[in-house]
Amino acid sequence: MATTSSFDITSTIDFQEVDNALNQARKEVGQRYDFKGAKADIDLSTADKKLTLTADDEMKMNALWEIVQTRLVRRGVPVKNFKVPESEPAAGGTLRRVIEIQQGIPIEAAREIVKYLKEKKLKKVQAAIQADQVRVSSPSKDDLQDAMRALREHDFGVALQFGNYR
Repeated sequence: MATTSSFDITSTIDFQEVDNALNQARKEVGQRYDFKGAKADIDLSTADKKLTLTADDEMKMNALWEIVQTRLVRRGVPVKNFKVPESEPAAGGTLRRVIEIQQGIPIEAAREIVKYLKEKKLKKVQAAIQADQVRVSSPSKDDLQDAMRALREHDFGVALQFGNYR
């Protein structure tokens, strides 16, 4: 009887690393000359999975987001999972940008992953959606390696991590 091997595709964010990156970004904003006397706030709500940036104008908002992005990348946090909208007016003549943090694979992306694997026509590779992750299984470990390679080359809009390989 042939045993099947499998791996899970997930898209997780380590909120401790996000918090560390945001602390570094706050420190950098406090030291930068172009932010002296300006309002620039970075707030993280882990319960709502939202990051709120507040700045005086659009130029400072873009600079603030760039600082945050740099710090996130340095800490190994996938920036793809941050859904960045346009800035909106806030109280006191400032701008606010509420960035949603995607935890887990959204159902549309999961369906796209399953469809993509079927289109690749890899022998006996099957994908199944399980809540916010996708399990890929096959009798051949080589086919699973090929599936991983194909998934890494394609962009699904979220950062993919492969785990639970057995």
